[in-house]
Amino acid sequence: MNEPTLTPEQRSDLVDYFFERAHESIEEAKYLRDGGYFNGAVTSLYYACFNASRGLLTANGIDTSTHHGVKTMISMEFIRKGLLSIEHGATLNDLFNQRQASDYEAYAFRDASSVAFLLPKAEAFIEAVESLARNN
Repeated sequence: MNEPTLTPEQRSDLVDYFFERAHESIEEAKYLRDGGYFNGAVTSLYYACFNASRGLLTANGIDTSTHHGVKTMISMEFIRKGLLSIEHGATLNDLFNQRQASDYEAYAFRDASSVAFLLPKAEAFIEAVESLARNN
């Protein structure tokens, strides 16, 4: 993102924006799931967690916008320090891999059961990340 130095108000607004996007992406995933678009639902679940991660990083003054950078910083700053569980880290990594496969691999098809398995994990990830960001 490489944004200029943010005022506290701008940082707060940006954090709010990332969490709004995270919650919207969860709703998009449900909509896509209900329509039978399971690959799209998985992609939306990943982006929900990606945006929540960006919200947490922004709340803590950590600026990165690449997928790899976000995953790395969440791991280094929050999982390794015990602020987020290893399970939450696994959720982010699994959703990243599932999104990559859904978007880029030939014959990669997700089904209702995979979305049913991933949705509560994504929701729990967002809840934990948002709680950590808001209590910063």
